Order: sequence, then C-alpha cells, then structure tokens
Amino acid sequence: MEDHKIVQRNLALQREWYGEPLGDRVRRLVVAFSVSQAQLADVLGISAPMLSQVMSGRRAKIGNPSVLARMIMLERKVLTPDVASGSPDALQRALEDVRQSKPTVSRDSLPVNGSADDEAVVFPFLRRLADRRELSQAADVLGEDFPALAELLRRAGKVRDA
Repeated sequence: MEDHKIVQRNLALQREWYGEPLGDRVRRLVVAFSVSQAQLADVLGISAPMLSQVMSGRRAKIGNPSVLARMIMLERKVLTPDVASGSPDALQRALEDVRQSKPTVSRDSLPVNGSADDEAVVFPFLRRLADRRELSQAADVLGEDFPALAELLRRAGKVRDA
C-alpha cells in the first residue's frame, strides 16, 4: 500500500512539473516513432530501467536536464510534416538527430515558470482563438486536472492587448 501512495504522489508531481505524467508523454513518443521503450531510452540518453521507473511513477523526475531536452526535441519533431507522415526514413533521421544532439540547457531553452516573452507570444494567440469569457470557462473546466494550463488561460483572459 505504501508503494501505491508513493507512485500516486510521484504522478501528481509529474503533472505539476511536466504538465502530465511522463508515462503518457513517453508512450506517445514510442507510438509516434514506432520504437520500443528501450530504443527510446537509448535515444534520450537514459537507461531503460530508469525510463521505466519514471514512466510508472516509481521515480518522480528525470534528473538529467539534457534527457528532458531531448524528449522535448522529439515531441517537437513529431509535429514536422515529414515525421508526421510516418515516413520510416524521416522517423529514423529524427531519432538519430536527437540521439546525436548535445542540448544545452538554459533558462531560455527550458523555461521553468514561463517568461514575459512566452506570454507575449502565447497570450495574443489564445486571445485570437477565444474571448475572455471563453478563456475563463476553459480554465474552469481544466482547473482540477490541469491547474497550470488553467492558470495560463486565466492569465491570458485577464490581460488585454495594447
């Protein structure tokens, strides 16, 4: 029973730190790139057992910021047309690019709590999609399950374009 409580606490921390449980993010990458967890771990630069522990919630965080940076790189590559098409060559190239990368981790490349620059880009975009009332309603719907996203929507709804 104690292990269950630890896992639940770790999953809650992952939601707070990463926006959702890391297992969900990793599973999407495994499917998108048609690789095993062990192959993905190799690309990310983490051991397969460590990745498994993070995915299951037995560990709360990815301790190496470069591993997190590589995961984010892969998530972004999924959105590129050649990778999104599912082309085996494109998938392999993307995986190899990330495997060979030596990401530098800084406040600019991995912001912790967002910045004014992030808000300058994100808030106007959100306001083009929805008015203040809609942003507030969306925040209320997401609030309990996705508090960080709900807060972002609330802040976007309060600020007016100059």
